[in-house]
Amino acid sequence: MNYLNFSRRWQECTLPLIAILRGITPEEAQGVAQTLLECGFTYLEVPLNSPRPLESIAIMAKTTGQRGFVGAGTVLTEHQVHQVAEAGGQLIISPNMEPSVIRATTELGLLSLPGIATPGEAFTALRAGASALKFFPAELITPAVTRAMRAVLPAEAVCLPVGGVNADAGQMRAWLQAGANGFGLGGGLYQPGITLSALRERALAYQAAWQKAAQK
Repeated sequence: MNYLNFSRRWQECTLPLIAILRGITPEEAQGVAQTLLECGFTYLEVPLNSPRPLESIAIMAKTTGQRGFVGAGTVLTEHQVHQVAEAGGQLIISPNMEPSVIRATTELGLLSLPGIATPGEAFTALRAGASALKFFPAELITPAVTRAMRAVLPAEAVCLPVGGVNADAGQMRAWLQAGANGFGLGGGLYQPGITLSALRERALAYQAAWQKAAQK
C-alpha cells in the first residue's frame, strides 16, 4: 500500500500510536495483544530480535483478527519479510531504509514503514513504495527537524517519530505541531515481563496524553 492510500487509512485511526513490543515472548503475546486492543491500540509491532518473534506474531495476529494490524520490527532482509508474511504479519517496520525490503513488502501487499533520518532517505523510501515514514531515532529528528522535513515532503506522507516518546502531551504536541502524524512507542509502554495491569496503566496514560496533545 503506497503512502497516498495509507494516509487515508491512518486518518481513520482513533489512536495513531504503534506499540513496539521488543522482548515479548509467545507466552505473553495473547494477553498483551488483548490488553492493548482494549486500550485503543490497533498497530502492534514485534521486533524480530525478540524471543521466537514469528510465533508471537502468529498468536497476536489471530488474537487481533480484523480489529487491528500486527507485524514485525527490526526487519532487515527480504527473507525476513517473507517469514513475517507467512506468520500472518501485516506490518514491516525497519530501523533503516532498504529499498529491496520496501519493494518485497509491497509485492506481498503488506504495510511498509522504513526508518529514515534524512530527506534523501525519505524520498527514496516513498519512491520505493513505503506506506509511511518512521522518523528514527526521534531523539535526533527533533520537532524543529521534523518541521524542516515536512516543508519538502508530500503532505500526504505519514510521519511517525519513534524513540524516546513519553506519555507527555507537551512532548507529543510539539511534534504534532511540527507535522508528525503519530508515534511509535517502545520502552515507555512495554518492557519484557511487565504485568498486564501495569501495561494497561501505561497504555491508558499514552492514550490520555495523545488525546490531550491532539486537541485543537
